[in-house]
Amino acid sequence: MDKSGKAYWKAVLTLVAQVLLVWFLVSYGAGIIFAGPLNNIMLGGYPLGFWFAHQGSMYIFVALIFIYAWRMGKIDQKFDVHEE
Repeated sequence: MDKSGKAYWKAVLTLVAQVLLVWFLVSYGAGIIFAGPLNNIMLGGYPLGFWFAHQGSMYIFVALIFIYAWRMGKIDQKFDVHEE
């Protein structure tokens, strides 16, 4: 694999790691680990920890899909492997 191929895969794996980190922090962190402290904050009449566990995480996961697709498109264009 040449230098540009290694750089491409490094960029892709970095993006995947970032998306997985956000996924972990939202699903496990906000929904379970930090639910107690977050429950002191109210959002729409519900404790924030409860909201993240039941609603907020889904919104963030859908946003992650669009962010991943957008950033992956940018990486593909940068390394000239994008589709026309």
